[in-house]
Amino acid sequence: MIFHKDTKITVLGDGGWGTTLALLLAWRGYPVSLWGAFPEYVEEVARHRENRKFLPGFKIPRNVTCEADIHRACCDAGIIVVAAPSQFVRGVIQKIKKDKIHKKVFVTVAKGIEAKSLKVMSEVIHEELGHVSLCVLSGPTIAREVAQKIPAAASIASTNKALLSGVRKVFMTDAFSLYESEDVMGVELGGSLKNVIAISAGIVEGLGFGSNTQAALFARGVAEMARLGHAMGARRETFMGLSGLGDLATTCLSRHSRNRSLGEEVGKGKKLKTILKGTEMVVEGVETCRSAHSLAKKHGVSMPIVEAVHAILFNGHDPREAVKALMKREPHRELD
Repeated sequence: MIFHKDTKITVLGDGGWGTTLALLLAWRGYPVSLWGAFPEYVEEVARHRENRKFLPGFKIPRNVTCEADIHRACCDAGIIVVAAPSQFVRGVIQKIKKDKIHKKVFVTVAKGIEAKSLKVMSEVIHEELGHVSLCVLSGPTIAREVAQKIPAAASIASTNKALLSGVRKVFMTDAFSLYESEDVMGVELGGSLKNVIAISAGIVEGLGFGSNTQAALFARGVAEMARLGHAMGARRETFMGLSGLGDLATTCLSRHSRNRSLGEEVGKGKKLKTILKGTEMVVEGVETCRSAHSLAKKHGVSMPIVEAVHAILFNGHDPREAVKALMKREPHRELD
């Protein structure tokens, strides 16, 4: 599948990552429409040619149109990038359900699991739109670093090899590499579940624990992700790749990670509600923790780190005692 340089690309979601991808695609020479849900803010971004709230310091090129009308944004697009927060994806997709979208290609970059349905974003999109052409793009991609053209790599997944190759060529730059995968479920789960593990990494940082504790959580977190993924039909090896281990490393270690930062504040004693009130950005790992906790029970999978984070965030458990309890668990085989 070949996409020409006059192919319009619409990005649904003007957060940091959506804006970064709009910049990347514009730099590649494509006409881009960047849609946002709040008209007043869309107008502000268009006026300043800068997303001062979510990606300050980067000039938005003139071949990016800031759009508040979702139908106008999507009507003549060849590719639609779904970059809205995961818990809002279904609502966003429903807005364009009656438009002529079935010949368009969808690329979802949202990282999360829908709370009520426990579905990943590709499942949500297919449930709403039927059999549309779709790819998943996920990996260790801190938005600001990609916007700075610092070298980065991610996974792109689809069961359609021709589509996969075509979309990969659209997004790839000298500083942004994409590696192909057919494991859509594995790539999506890796990008979603790592946010919960990153919250735990922040918690142990906030508690003042050292690198040994971080490393233990990191390694066991990958094992938990792979266990649940395998139970849901994904390949274990996918979680050793960019969308699993790679994304987990970035999200656990980067100071720019919202999930890690939230965990650090929790570890220092702040309440979840207080932290969330103080941030305008969506912290995906919070709702994903609820979903992952439910999925673990549904599939009979042991996920002690997810269980501990769930208990801390939603049941008021003491973070220090929860981490100590994790370290005192009965011995298990390392590779199970």
